[in-house]
Amino acid sequence: MASLLIIGGSGFFGKSILDAYKRGLLNLWGIDLIYVLARNADRLKEEAPELMGTSIKLMNGDIASCKELPMADYVIHAAASTDAANYLSQPEVEKKNIQAGTYNYCELAKKFHHNSRIVYCSSGAVYGQQPPDLDKIPENYDGGPLADMSLTKQNYAAAKRDAEEAIINLGKEGLSVSIARCFAFVGSYLPRDKHFAIGNFIGDGLNNRPIQVKADHLVYRSYMYADDLVKWLMSICELGDARCPILNVGSDEVFEIRDIAKQIAEKFNVSYAGANISRSNIDRYIPSIEKAKDFGSLSLGVDTRHAIDETVSSILRRDQ
Repeated sequence: MASLLIIGGSGFFGKSILDAYKRGLLNLWGIDLIYVLARNADRLKEEAPELMGTSIKLMNGDIASCKELPMADYVIHAAASTDAANYLSQPEVEKKNIQAGTYNYCELAKKFHHNSRIVYCSSGAVYGQQPPDLDKIPENYDGGPLADMSLTKQNYAAAKRDAEEAIINLGKEGLSVSIARCFAFVGSYLPRDKHFAIGNFIGDGLNNRPIQVKADHLVYRSYMYADDLVKWLMSICELGDARCPILNVGSDEVFEIRDIAKQIAEKFNVSYAGANISRSNIDRYIPSIEKAKDFGSLSLGVDTRHAIDETVSSILRRDQ
């Protein structure tokens, strides 16, 4: 049997992993013990008691400053705030948090995880603003200047670029590492009151509120279901080696954001209102996952429509 350490395990990624574990989706990797490290891991007892169990070990600690870690066969490093408001109000603080959380981990990994498989959860933001004429971003895209991105994304993207370099260097020291460049997702633990558009749409629908799209330009997105996310992270973790493979993680099923909003409004039978398209610029954030498809274990098990249905069903079951 095997153990898994989730660093930054109290957010959407961590909860999705624990949920998948509870339903047996990690049996393929023999996982029977999960350590969850977060600055306030104990809050999971209140936020998601349904995910707790004797094989879940909560550890309160900041990966940016802690001095030791449990040994684990697999490590998923997913520690980083994704709240856009934080990057607007305190951009340098959040940037330094991501950097420190990666640099300190790399030092700890040399001591505690020399025999582990490690995946670092990076972001598609490292590519910079996706050119409007580039349908899907491949891993070998050099990326554009971060100054072209919105202010809330610039420091986040810069910190993730620095973190990736640190993980790649960790591989050069002989550890088994990999990088997952994560895009956009949908699942029952996605916040419904933050800057995640699809989460907000679902939250509005659940509360019988009208669904609105305020963007006055075209916005293209794709959404991977949480279960697929977890399976991909575990698979990429297993692929880790000194060469540090890098793979995009996300769906390549593209939607204009208004189509997603209308689909969810129709599902909940609530009204939909969208701003008129008055600007010609295009906001596109879509990964190419052709590289991932070369690996038999990496495929999309759930399309977007069914992912939304499954998300809503799981929320309703949990809230009963």
